[in-house]
Amino acid sequence: MARILVTEKIGAEGLAALQAEHNVDVRLDLTPELLCEILPEYDALVVRSQTKVTAEVLSRGTRLKVVGRAGTGVDNIDVDAATRAGILVVNAPASNSVAVAELTIGMLLALARQIPQAHLSMREGKWDRNRFMGWEVRGKTLGLIGFGRIGAEVARRARAMEMTVLAYDPFISQERAQQLGVQAVPLDTLLREADVVSLHTPLIEATRNLLNAERLAQMKRGAYLINAARGGIIDEAALYAALESGQIAGAALDVWAQEPPRDNPLVSHPRVIALPHLGASTSEAQALTAADVAEGVLDALAGRTPRYAVNAPFVAPEAWQVVAPYVQLGRILARLASQLVRDPARAYELVYSGELATQPTEPIRLATLAGLLEGTSEERVTPVNAGLLARERGLTISERKQPEAGRYAALLELRVTTSSGETHTFGGTAVQDEPHIVQVDGYWLDLVPSQSMLFTFHQDRPGLIGHVGTILGAADINISSMHVGRLAPRGQAMMVLTVDEPVPPDVIAKIEAETKIERAFAVQL
Repeated sequence: MARILVTEKIGAEGLAALQAEHNVDVRLDLTPELLCEILPEYDALVVRSQTKVTAEVLSRGTRLKVVGRAGTGVDNIDVDAATRAGILVVNAPASNSVAVAELTIGMLLALARQIPQAHLSMREGKWDRNRFMGWEVRGKTLGLIGFGRIGAEVARRARAMEMTVLAYDPFISQERAQQLGVQAVPLDTLLREADVVSLHTPLIEATRNLLNAERLAQMKRGAYLINAARGGIIDEAALYAALESGQIAGAALDVWAQEPPRDNPLVSHPRVIALPHLGASTSEAQALTAADVAEGVLDALAGRTPRYAVNAPFVAPEAWQVVAPYVQLGRILARLASQLVRDPARAYELVYSGELATQPTEPIRLATLAGLLEGTSEERVTPVNAGLLARERGLTISERKQPEAGRYAALLELRVTTSSGETHTFGGTAVQDEPHIVQVDGYWLDLVPSQSMLFTFHQDRPGLIGHVGTILGAADINISSMHVGRLAPRGQAMMVLTVDEPVPPDVIAKIEAETKIERAFAVQL
């Protein structure tokens, strides 16, 4: 069982799912220093928005396989550092879309009718109806900066209230916009034409202070601003100045550059509705968020591809059922090739045949790269960082797909071309979801790989197998299974022994010397 550290409160359903399979420690009192101190003891870390998972924190997570963010944004996690360290990052991007969208509409209506201000006035014993004259959202133009899941949900609700909706997103398609009755426009057009601008974009360097003094000045005078996305997208000092000048008539802010905000004049400004980051704070959203992030963490710990992996390719569940054993097999073939091929490799090729040729293969390629790099890199190598490390070393794998797999329903082959021009082929398939090695350099066999194996290449002759067994027995190495293949009777042959203990170099040397075996290899997977 793995150990999971949860540093912020998550929904009971998600927590129960984690506890059902692993040991879970909930620590809501951790300082950054204490988090770094205890993190080496854990395989997984689950956070929300307050815990800062920096490069320094990640460097202490020597056992970490996955960081789960119970929410949408991952700006509190250094994803690049996690990727380099081979740590998977998962989140729950779909679970709070409706909650944030409904809050956005709530803030829109609150701005339009000054609901919070009127409530406070009533609490003070006043009956000031003329002071709180509002405006109708019907017929107004709403500009959405960012048109992902949440932006789309806001658009649906705004359209139902008879608003015109403009959207700016670098990746929005005209087809997607048209489906929802939205006009896709440049940012300058949106700012100039919208009566209300609402932010739904992540906080990255390109969006930090996106709405600065210059862009606020581009907005229609007397327009309104809503931010339920991330603090830091708005230049808060510039917004305060725009409110004071009347350029911006009002703002509703659920997120802040610093949370909680300290000595921030926007909090007490009479035309600002200030909320304490409530976007995902509904019981329904919290239950879905916790369940989704728990599912992602459990998938990562089990070696499956999580549905919402931030730094790894996604494979649909139905495809994953076919691909999963070949992900493991790709690493096995790579480890096998790196230990059996003595000459420097010039090129690698993966060949996907039969049923495998119709499936997504990126996870297989990354697992194969990880297997090739494991013995050569001082850094921890996983499929998460294998692509990055391979690029830095100039290591590439070409890929080819073919419809026929001969006697197999599906076949995965790794072909290694050496500097001398020789090509070595290693192949495998899946039998009842279990990886099997079926080809090693021209020899066909059916081998369930073991952690420790002995490979020999030799001339087939009587008594050789018994002699090798005697040498291993004298070294107290137990043989668990044997597989043999040959090209012709008394011709070139290969033997594979799966053993319970690794075969040390001195025993390999003895086997080669005393049996006249051409080549012997101790393989560790």
